[in-house]
Amino acid sequence: MFATWKRNLAAVAIGCLAATAAFGQTLPADLKARVEEKAKQLSGWSKDPVIVEAVKAYNANHPAEAKAMTGEKWKSLSLLDPFVRSHTKSALGAYLKTKKDEQISECFVSGVDGTKVAFLSKTTSWSHKGKAKHDVPMTGKVWYGPVEVDESSGLQQVQVGIPVLDGGSPIGSIVIGLSVSKLR
Repeated sequence: MFATWKRNLAAVAIGCLAATAAFGQTLPADLKARVEEKAKQLSGWSKDPVIVEAVKAYNANHPAEAKAMTGEKWKSLSLLDPFVRSHTKSALGAYLKTKKDEQISECFVSGVDGTKVAFLSKTTSWSHKGKAKHDVPMTGKVWYGPVEVDESSGLQQVQVGIPVLDGGSPIGSIVIGLSVSKLR
C-alpha cells in the first residue's frame, strides 16, 4: 500500500512539473523589471525603417513558397533547408544579426498574417497568428510572455512581442526572446 501511495505521489509531482513547464512561470519582480527595461530599449525596433520596409514588402507580396507553407510542413524542415535558410540569410535576417546582443536568445519578425518574414534561427512555429505573442502587438501594444524553456533554442527565456509600426499602425510583429541567465 505504501508503494502504491508513493507511486501516486511521484505521478502527481511529475504532472505538476510538466504543467509548470507547459504554461511557463510568472515573472519574479526583479526579472520583470529587467525585462521591461530591455523592452523599452527594444521598442525602437517598432519603427526601424529596415524592419518596417521588409514587413511592408512581405505583406504586399508573399512569396509563393510562404503562401504554401503549413505548420506541419514547417516542423518537418531542417535548419539547413533552403526555405528556412532564406529567412536567416535575407537582408532582414542579416540585419537582425547586427542588432542582436548577448541578452537576445531569439528574434523573429512576422507579417500581418503571423507568418515569418525573417528570423535569427528557425522558429518552432511557422505562424503565430491566433497567439498572444503576435495578436497583442497587432493591437499596438507590447506583449510579455512567461519564463519558459524555448522549444527551438532550448534556453530559459522570456519572450517580448512588439508591434512593427507603419505610420503608427501595426503591420506585423517582432518577438524577441530574452535569455533569463543574461538578464540577471
